Amino acid sequence: MTPHDENTSPVVLYVCADRAPGAPGEAAQRARTEGQEFARERGLTIAEVVTDTYGEPDPARRRGWRRVRQLAQTGHVTAVLVRWPSAIAPESARELRHREAAWLRDRGVGVRYTWAPLSRPGVEAR
Repeated sequence: MTPHDENTSPVVLYVCADRAPGAPGEAAQRARTEGQEFARERGLTIAEVVTDTYGEPDPARRRGWRRVRQLAQTGHVTAVLVRWPSAIAPESARELRHREAAWLRDRGVGVRYTWAPLSRPGVEAR
């Protein structure tokens, strides 16, 4: 599989903000809106919006994150848009965040943060 140009290929918007299942709350809506604006400003196409309930520290145990991995593995996306690092894994499980970012990177998929202070050029997933 040939790596895609991130600016012409689809991305996935990952939203993991609400602490309770059900209707999206304010945090999830803010993350979704911010991600959509981020994509629009950069000419990115969101192929899919994937959501999870915040709380499970290991992303591999979340249904939504497993969908993100599936999209990356099949080459359907070039990047994962996420509001901030703790949406992937909390600070207390930082090694899981690194593991997932490395797994994506090995498949040619980047992680891009949509929150303004982290979305500057040169800020990479850690």
